Amino acid sequence: MPSLEDLGWSSFFEEQVVVRERGDLRIVRVVEQQRGLCAVDGEFEGLAEVSGHLRHEADAAADLPVVGDWVLAATTGAFGRAHIHARLERRSSISRKAAGRAVNEQVIAANVDTLFVVTAFAGDLNPRRVERYLTAVWEGGAVPVVVVNKSDLVEDAASAAARLRERFPFVDVVAVSALTEDGLVPLRPYLRPGSTVALVGSSGVGKSTILNRLAGGQLQRIAPVSEQDGRGRHTTTARHLIVLPGGGLLIDTPGMRELQTWADTQAVDAAFEDIADIAAACRFGDCTHTTEPGCAVLARAADGTISADRLENYRKLLRELAFEERKHDKAASANIKRRWKQIHKAQRDMYKVKDKM
Repeated sequence: MPSLEDLGWSSFFEEQVVVRERGDLRIVRVVEQQRGLCAVDGEFEGLAEVSGHLRHEADAAADLPVVGDWVLAATTGAFGRAHIHARLERRSSISRKAAGRAVNEQVIAANVDTLFVVTAFAGDLNPRRVERYLTAVWEGGAVPVVVVNKSDLVEDAASAAARLRERFPFVDVVAVSALTEDGLVPLRPYLRPGSTVALVGSSGVGKSTILNRLAGGQLQRIAPVSEQDGRGRHTTTARHLIVLPGGGLLIDTPGMRELQTWADTQAVDAAFEDIADIAAACRFGDCTHTTEPGCAVLARAADGTISADRLENYRKLLRELAFEERKHDKAASANIKRRWKQIHKAQRDMYKVKDKM
């Protein structure tokens, strides 16, 4: 059984435990989620379910444990299952807007040190999508690394990777071939003992194959590549945290068809740091970088310093965030109105009861 330190335990979490009375509760980390149960490891290894009290206390689904979370669990549950009674504060997380019309956050993984944003030269390489991932990563507090897989399927992978490095000057971009294991060496320093790396990206880009190569074995099932589009098939159906032989920890995640960012303007500025730095010289503090006079960003776009495509994606993400913020305000307002209606109804019912007495 791995020690807590092997699983990524640090002083950040130790300080949270010291100040609380935990009694017989065990310190464990969530290593898998599937069908309403969590597999945990640490001071107890086995299955656990979230207690009713913790579900009741959670303000939103995003507050409940996910893979990578450290939790406190009692091992006296029925059927040999532990009950999770508390979740420790997260050091970092990767989130997106949940599917649907409601404004809800979906946490994909927690307490991650590095995010491998995996894409592929064949069929999936979309810089705008990568920028969305980078925005989500910066918002969550992890360090992003762009991993471009399937370099064996293109003639000049080095030039394509160089163009990405120009577009993302503040992010490490690594071109690899999981099939031939070419280019994987630069990724290994991120897999330090006790350090957690998560892989995110679209289905079929080779996340599970990369994980297997880094782990030195067949830990995740993979599917053959299609001859028509050069893409693999979706095989990961749940999130797993895996302890590697060298001491690092890897979280594989199912492929995501879309990534609607759950972030703020600071996260967008972090993903577009070059544009944000130039924007500081704009004449107006609330410049939208569209038609305003004295816009330093438009000037740099005109002379080719900033690509038109990158600038448009920057503005698009800011518009989406503004739209989501307006929706969130409407949802919050509706919840308040609903709550006051319930209070007023309870008061009317109480007065009716008093009148009958």
